[in-house]
Amino acid sequence: MKLELYKFDTCPYCMRVMKAISQSGRTDIEFHDIKKNEDDRKRLVEVGGKQQVPCLFIDGKPMYESSDIISWLEENPQQ
Repeated sequence: MKLELYKFDTCPYCMRVMKAISQSGRTDIEFHDIKKNEDDRKRLVEVGGKQQVPCLFIDGKPMYESSDIISWLEENPQQ
């Protein structure tokens, strides 16, 4: 399963998701900062349809809303 989190550092909802990831000890998520990389921002809009973060791509399918992302991560621990 491929997990990619699109975020930026000063977004409070992104910080919430990042904290949950850090506390869980997960190492299977690839991070993309849309404020530091224009290609990442473009891909988020092209694939996800909007420039909203945080966005977790799960095998290429976008999931928005920090609470949904955190719930999904808790229900699907790293294997």
